[in-house]
Amino acid sequence: MGPLARADVVVVGGGIHGCSAALHCALRGLSVAVVEKNTVARHASGVNAGGVRRLGRHPAEIPISDFSMKLWRRIEALVDDDCGFQSAAQVKVAESEAELETLAERAALVRGLGFGHEELLDRRQLRDLLPAVADHCVGGLASLDDGFAVPYRATFAFQRKAQTLGVRFFEETRVRSLARDGRTWRLETDRGTLEAEAVVNCAGAWGNLVAESLGEPAPVEAIAPMMLVTAPLPAFCKAVVGATGRPLSFKQMPNGTVVIGGGRRGVADPETDRSDLRFAELRLTARTAAEVFPIMAGASIVRGWAGIEGRMPDDIPVIGPSTRAERVFHAFGFSAHGFQLGPGVGSIMAELVATGVTQAPIAPFSIGRFKATE
Repeated sequence: MGPLARADVVVVGGGIHGCSAALHCALRGLSVAVVEKNTVARHASGVNAGGVRRLGRHPAEIPISDFSMKLWRRIEALVDDDCGFQSAAQVKVAESEAELETLAERAALVRGLGFGHEELLDRRQLRDLLPAVADHCVGGLASLDDGFAVPYRATFAFQRKAQTLGVRFFEETRVRSLARDGRTWRLETDRGTLEAEAVVNCAGAWGNLVAESLGEPAPVEAIAPMMLVTAPLPAFCKAVVGATGRPLSFKQMPNGTVVIGGGRRGVADPETDRSDLRFAELRLTARTAAEVFPIMAGASIVRGWAGIEGRMPDDIPVIGPSTRAERVFHAFGFSAHGFQLGPGVGSIMAELVATGVTQAPIAPFSIGRFKATE
């Protein structure tokens, strides 16, 4: 019996990074197969907050985030769907003078790196952007030309566009092993064998299973960031809001509902693909939202959820070639802030697959940084 599929590239993982990598490889004329152990957008890519932000990025991420932002601004031309993308300010609120000083130092750091997208806000400027913010908030930091999108819709848009270019998706198909035979990688799955010259590992919280099989384990922690959504409220907030000193991610959708997150975690079980909520933590999330926006005090919470994501110890992802295996490339461990990076990272992965090199500054993201000290 022949293989399940042969392709130039097999992408492991059907989240936004996997679907983006597949699409960009196909745009370069490569044949692509995507293998996903559950379904496309099943975990982090389908259930995150949808923030399309450059604000507050780790310095090493800023160039890639800036590149990805350019793709988001023309997302409909890329994937034939606007993905629910809306341009909106991203604002981090300072609740004390000490926090405002921290934000001032951050703004100076970003300017020193040659980027001008983060602007310090005083009390008046903050209220110009956020009229409903609490009186105790003293200022903030903003990236005025960021935005948000609808995660589930965006990930499926990348999948659909990739499929129009011939990319094949094998869902409910789990990779059991991979091995190199000459110039061919053979991935044994529970549905048959996939063969390709190159492999792109976009397996999220499960990315270490691929990496470890190549002899380069990476310490991925499975986390379950939690989200809440309220019943519709009168329009009061057009920005995406975070807090400086405590977890918060907050935005009001066009239909009036408010989506609240910010990093408080549920229980992740990657063995069973299950995540559970911690209601005591969710209460803190709701309380923070109401303290920053008093109008939220009477809001009705409709539901909560959590998805499984991979976190690295230094909170930045693994992006780049394998240090041990020829023609294997990694993009995983986005540590609960990978959604905005998806279009840009997919493009970088395709460049690496097609040419073996990239001009993108990805050295800080090498999987080699986790090698044990000799």
